[in-house]
Amino acid sequence: MRYIIIGAGAVGATVGGRLAQAGKEVVLVARGAHAEALRADGLRLTTAEGTRVHRLPVATGPADLGALRRDDVLLLAVKTQHAVDALDVWGDAEVAGGGTAAQRLPVFCLQNGVESERLALRRFAKVYGVCVWLPSTFLRPGAVSALCAPLTGILHVGPAAGGSDALAGRVAADLNAATFEAPVVDDVMRWKYAKLLDNLGNAIQATTGPEPHPAKRALLRRAVQEAEAAFAAAGIAYASREEQSEARDGKVNQPPGVRGGSSWQSLVRGTGSIEVDYLNGEVSLLGRLHGVPTPVNDVLRHAANIFARKGLPPGAMSVEDLTALADEATARATAS
Repeated sequence: MRYIIIGAGAVGATVGGRLAQAGKEVVLVARGAHAEALRADGLRLTTAEGTRVHRLPVATGPADLGALRRDDVLLLAVKTQHAVDALDVWGDAEVAGGGTAAQRLPVFCLQNGVESERLALRRFAKVYGVCVWLPSTFLRPGAVSALCAPLTGILHVGPAAGGSDALAGRVAADLNAATFEAPVVDDVMRWKYAKLLDNLGNAIQATTGPEPHPAKRALLRRAVQEAEAAFAAAGIAYASREEQSEARDGKVNQPPGVRGGSSWQSLVRGTGSIEVDYLNGEVSLLGRLHGVPTPVNDVLRHAANIFARKGLPPGAMSVEDLTALADEATARATAS
């Protein structure tokens, strides 16, 4: 199999580099200065073992590769707000022997949130979810770090529609050989909904900074409580804290230090967009569909989007001001 990593950022480049190190065939897909750096100098991947440069094929789109191979596996690792464009471009790519990628090839969705699988299922015949527990950092072109040990990350894998199959097992085996633990599960979306709860704090971190603070933890608890109420109203199951701890504890240990998550990194790089519409915004959507107030998540989504669109520096807002906005929104929701 050849792995085409669509979106060679923090997660995509780490997975691609580790697969390549394990002897798998990998193509990195990137754009702009990052693609130029990867082509010129290779992928500089820093892990707990040190820094290694991976010189891999780099593409900016399907045209760079010609007809795709029948054994290609697409790993979609762009942020969810970019998923539609990527799925459309790669879904239309021709496959050797006839048909398009959307008809013939599998796509594995490695994003936070739960929307990418739904977007992919509208276009691709074979869609898999991957619940990504992989702390990693991408702040400058060509360089990515993922410092957890003894494993680089935990990647639960399974068909997006549920169940399991042989391909999920083969991909999981390759990931297991590449310093990941990749359990094949028949309920991968249940794991992704659980991960969504953790990602509700991305907006807090992006707007107020990554440093820990009791007020940030309190605001996150409120956002999670809203999400759990929305999940309950929608009848959505998710993996318990105990299940998650059993899957991860002692396996993906980070060295000491404060690190910003994916949304914070988007602001640092000045990308102009952020993934909160598919994190806190997913909770807002469920709340509106099922009559559950979600004022805290509404505020977090709105504030983080303003930061991204106006190019504000991450951490420029105090947690006190953000909490005050959440308090005002909650009071309005209670009074209505």
